[in-house]
Amino acid sequence: MANGWPPRVVMRRSGGLRTLEAALIRSGLGPVAGVDEAGRGPCAGPLVVAACLLAPKASDKLAGLDDSKKLTEAAREELYPVITRLALAYQVVVIPAWEIDSIGIHVANIEGMRRAVAGLGRQPGYVLTDGFRVPGIPVPSLPVIGGDATASCIAAASILAKVTRDRMMVELDERVPGYGFAVHKGYNTPEHTAALRRLGPCSEHRRSWRNVREVAGLRPVAAAADDADAVLAGGLDEALFEDSRSGGTDSRVATDAAHAR
Repeated sequence: MANGWPPRVVMRRSGGLRTLEAALIRSGLGPVAGVDEAGRGPCAGPLVVAACLLAPKASDKLAGLDDSKKLTEAAREELYPVITRLALAYQVVVIPAWEIDSIGIHVANIEGMRRAVAGLGRQPGYVLTDGFRVPGIPVPSLPVIGGDATASCIAAASILAKVTRDRMMVELDERVPGYGFAVHKGYNTPEHTAALRRLGPCSEHRRSWRNVREVAGLRPVAAAADDADAVLAGGLDEALFEDSRSGGTDSRVATDAAHAR
């Protein structure tokens, strides 16, 4: 159909992570912005969401772009200023723990992605988001599963978000010593769990997380909402989720320590 939407996208091989973006740009849908977050799973600290609009032409200086979780901390820190210098536009949004508790982690993530795109200062022709469909973005968008390892603009956004959040957690460790935030970045490592039990939660712990509520002596949240948010946070193994639905023991704890390098 001549006026069909969306237009047919021809996928051709391109360098690095640029294949999807290159196809969209060839179809007249550029420039393409990527959106990603850091800190969905931890029980402490903020959620940080970034949007990044890269130039249509790939830069050799960004050849090392990859999923931020696959890069060393040194590699992320090295790429961060290169991304901020070469990006056509970028925006980083910080959603504090209290707001996560107020609206829930999934809503906070979606809202953060909307804010990040709105704050770019330059409207993209298309938006690629990492994993989640984001309603309310005023341009065409597409959720990409594993997007930070698939599209360079999402990879760039993931590095901006990750480096920003890691730096914030290091600063938090200086302001609130004893928990080891500089090391585990708020994820539920054994060391963090031990410190949480020993010291109790601080103002940066998320009271909507079950392990924090238990230590603080707060009333448990509704089981269904608790389990759903845990799955969305990436913090509950699918098998444990099924066990909890049948009456087994579960814990809203993010066990993924990949970010806590």
